[in-house]
Amino acid sequence: MSDGLEAMYQELILDHAKTPEGKGDPHAHPFTHHELNPSCGDEITLGITVEDGRISGLAWAGDGCSISMSSASIMSELLTGAERDEALERIGEFREMMRSRGKVEPTEALGDAAAFQNTAKYMMRVKCAMLAWVALEADLKASLAA
Repeated sequence: MSDGLEAMYQELILDHAKTPEGKGDPHAHPFTHHELNPSCGDEITLGITVEDGRISGLAWAGDGCSISMSSASIMSELLTGAERDEALERIGEFREMMRSRGKVEPTEALGDAAAFQNTAKYMMRVKCAMLAWVALEADLKASLAA
């Protein structure tokens, strides 16, 4: 990754941490899930509404570092309105990118979530970036069972 691209991605992460998308009352939605990163204390509660197989509403509340909060924001922007199967596919792609330690190129479908490719090189930060995505995955699975 070029230095210019890395700087742009860092700016994007900081912008989303300062002015997050999707922040709100997760309990206003029928499916909620809480995730905690015990190694650093970051936490998030994410709620969704699913109608006709599509994420029609999403809100989250959390406390943590700029990586976990911006990841939740970017994920909210990317996946609100997405079909359930599409969202699960994006979660899988994001997980693969994060587990690769920066070796897997992000797909175009990940949009701004590609900004976390460099974060994947730092194992202690992977869980921070994954918090919201794991919570969304749990909510989507609960919505399937309902």
